[in-house]
Parts: sequence; structure tokens; C-alpha cells
Amino acid sequence: MPKYEAAWIALLMLVLSVVIATPSHAITGVVHVTVAKAGLVVGAGAGRGTLTFRHRAYPFTVQGLSLGVTAGASVSKLHGRADYINELGDFAGYYTVVGGGAALAGGVSGVHLKNDKGVIITLVGLKAGVELAANISSVVILLDQSRSTPN
Repeated sequence: MPKYEAAWIALLMLVLSVVIATPSHAITGVVHVTVAKAGLVVGAGAGRGTLTFRHRAYPFTVQGLSLGVTAGASVSKLHGRADYINELGDFAGYYTVVGGGAALAGGVSGVHLKNDKGVIITLVGLKAGVELAANISSVVILLDQSRSTPN
């Protein structure tokens, strides 16, 4: 079990940063996303989610590739926040991801994403499937503004 100790500590720190950190002078959105992922060394994933921003819900899709320690397949239901959004268009784009998690039928997952516009997305949640992951990924988020709904 000692080899998993560092992963659990890192995940705990990520969860605490979501709960405690409150950026000043930043507009924050709420994010919910479901992602399916599979891979062996190189992984691929895709999913759908919702950004709640300025009293509206905006659907989005997410697609990504990962390289590192990846083995298995899983589905993650994540929630969290998107910080430092100056305008809605800042949310969509390419993100660099550092995250990890483990699942054997069920587990926890955490991820921290950042794009070139300064938006930082921090997500935590549950993972189902069989997977071990500690990798660096690239993710593309596509926002569908035409289907937004009042929140």
C-alpha cells in the first residue's frame, strides 16, 4: 500500500484546493462533466458537461489524449469550478492537464486543467471501471453557446 500513499496525498491536496481556495477578483463558473476514458500508456477520452456561468448553463464537449502511466478503462463523473473566466469565450480551448486516480470497480479521480487564457478548472469526483492513471494530458473543450439555458 505504500506506493499508493503519495497518490492519495496528492488527491487530498487537490480536493482541499477546490474547497479552500477562493480567488479574488475572478469570475468563477461551476462545472459538471462525465468522461469515458481507455488506454494503455497512451489513453483517449471523451465526454460531455455543463458550465454554469453568469446564471446560464452552457453545454460543452471534451476530448483528450494522455501519455504516461495509463492502463484500463473508466467512466468519471466530475464536478468542480472554473476560475479566472473574464468572458464566456475564455472557457473553450486547449487545456494542459495534470491528474491521476485509481479505480477497481470504483474509485476517486481528480484533475487540474489550465488553458492559455488563464482559466483554471479543478475537478474531483467518482470513477467507475478498472484503471490506474498518473499522466499528463491535453484536452480540448468545445462550448455550445447556442444551447445555453437559464439557470
